[in-house]
Amino acid sequence: MKKITKETYINWYRDMLFWRKFEDKLAAVYIQQKVRGFLHLYNGQEAVLAGSLHAMDLTKDKMITAYRNHVQPIGMGEDPKRVMAELYGKATGTSHGMGGSMHIFSKEYRFYGGHGIVGGQIPLGAGIAFGDKYKGSDAVTLCYFGDGAARQGSLHETFNMAMNWKLPVIFIVENNGYAMGTSVERTANHTDIWKLGLGYEMPCGPVDGMNPIKVAEAVDEAIQRARRGDGPTFLEMKTYRYRGHSMSDAQHYRTKEEVEEYKKIDPITQVLDIIKENNYATEDEIKAIDKEVKDMVKECEQFAEDSPYPELNQLYDMVYEQEDYPFIKSK
Repeated sequence: MKKITKETYINWYRDMLFWRKFEDKLAAVYIQQKVRGFLHLYNGQEAVLAGSLHAMDLTKDKMITAYRNHVQPIGMGEDPKRVMAELYGKATGTSHGMGGSMHIFSKEYRFYGGHGIVGGQIPLGAGIAFGDKYKGSDAVTLCYFGDGAARQGSLHETFNMAMNWKLPVIFIVENNGYAMGTSVERTANHTDIWKLGLGYEMPCGPVDGMNPIKVAEAVDEAIQRARRGDGPTFLEMKTYRYRGHSMSDAQHYRTKEEVEEYKKIDPITQVLDIIKENNYATEDEIKAIDKEVKDMVKECEQFAEDSPYPELNQLYDMVYEQEDYPFIKSK
């Protein structure tokens, strides 16, 4: 694994803070109805992405996830202004405003989308990995899903095939405890989701998903296994979301006191504490990062605000047409 250095911690702090503030801004403009539809925020889970990215080779490795998917493509290299514009439904967005919050996509940076169907991305992630193995590439696919999606039958079908074919895929369940609003304890007679891998003799285990160091170590080991041709890994990232499942979630299933307790192990605070304890940055340098992040978010918002909505004829540009389709004959 790449060494975790002073620069790593500073970059983690800058990135995670930006992701948090970027989505805080999305929450604000959602209330103003500038972002429509559903909005699922990642606040609290940033260490899972930060640690994963440290272990990945961003020149070839791939990522796919569910609909809590705004900051992942930014981490992979996509321009955050384009992501913000996509949420606004603007023509300058990553999918020209046609995908919106739940379907961010970036072919250029190997981010294969947020998916609105719960668990729908699990077989797709294995399929991407199958394609790499078939073509002889040593790229690895990271496939993320929530604890609710772990109850889908497609997971078991995919696990079976992934192990049978030794696919270079890492399955990562981001267990934030509540799925859409039902605690893990009420959805199964076990709370250790990672043990689902045991039935397929898939290497698996729990990871502290609030600590980017622990995440990076676990993902690095899994990536090395996949690159060797030894097949998939299933990791359970034990994490927590500070906001509701979506913006419409009243959160009656948990107390404010519980949320505050988890904020004591906020991944951003953990990294900042390490920076301060080791004198990796002065107070002025930290303030400069905070200002840089604030300015970046403002720039993204302005770009989205100023961008045009798609022209009506774009609807027709998005329709696939095959003139010689064998089953349709024109008169």
